[in-house]
Amino acid sequence: VWSLGWMDSVNGVGFLKELHVKYVCSLRKSEGSFEHYLLDHKKMSGVYWALTALELLGGLDEFLQSAEGCGTVKDGLVEFLFSCYDEEVGGFGGNEDQDPHLLYTLSAVQVLAMLGELERLDRDKVVEYVVSLQRERDGAFSGDQWGEVDSRFSYCALLTLRILGCPLRETVRDLDSAITFVLRCQNFDGGFGCIPGAESHAGQIFCCVGALALSGQLKRIDAEKLGWWLCQRQLPCGGFNGRPDKTEDVCYSWWVLASLVIIGKQSWIDGKALSDFILRCQDSEEGGVADRPGDVADVFHTYFGVAGLSLLQHPDVTPIDPMFALPVTTLESLKLS
Repeated sequence: VWSLGWMDSVNGVGFLKELHVKYVCSLRKSEGSFEHYLLDHKKMSGVYWALTALELLGGLDEFLQSAEGCGTVKDGLVEFLFSCYDEEVGGFGGNEDQDPHLLYTLSAVQVLAMLGELERLDRDKVVEYVVSLQRERDGAFSGDQWGEVDSRFSYCALLTLRILGCPLRETVRDLDSAITFVLRCQNFDGGFGCIPGAESHAGQIFCCVGALALSGQLKRIDAEKLGWWLCQRQLPCGGFNGRPDKTEDVCYSWWVLASLVIIGKQSWIDGKALSDFILRCQDSEEGGVADRPGDVADVFHTYFGVAGLSLLQHPDVTPIDPMFALPVTTLESLKLS
């Protein structure tokens, strides 16, 4: 089932690579649009989704070097990133004049890694910020100074530190308790929730599996049970849902499949059916990928659709690393594995 034998098209429509590049590039000039206002509070993540999609599609370098104002698009993006940086705290916000948060600090670090500009960071300050958000009582990480806890933040913290080249055992205040918190989020069905006792969800599973993989603790997962839960997310349409009795959504092409790849169970799903579903979600007129066929495309689902095809080894998409959520080319430049 995993051997795809790629077909050129689904219902006469192939992979619209160039159209997707055009769509993502057009978002740079979308200020004032409906989508712009929807993403305004998390623009940092939007930049990460857009640039990663472009890199996977082979269009990032040309986009970054295109002229903008008195410089290039790359210059403008770097300026935006640091306009969201809190020098006093060491973290990044989702947009200008927003409080720093682990989610957006990770996105900023990932983007700077792709741009080859990590050296501009005060690494020690960012590391200090990330490490400071671990709670002593249970090892969990808060997302920000206000104290919300979610297993996503454990992944964000550990991944940020790994990208910055930090050995986790020597950097995290209490790595063992951080791992223990993630494991406490695992349920009887093999999945993981946002906190201990919460419902299993594919997005949380990805974060927990990623955190355990980053810390070298994958062996503590029941891969058979978890793999079974994950492969049950595939529906007759070929797409995945995020939990039982929910509809399919392109974003789970990443959350579910990346988790399966990390635990070595990707052959348990029908890869061709999934790829066909993603291709049916393309906008054949304007470009981009929607959550499901017939809906409006957006940058979030475009990134996750393209990333899903990358994990499926589509010949027109460059490889992405499922644990780091970064193009393999970026990891090679950073000498990370």
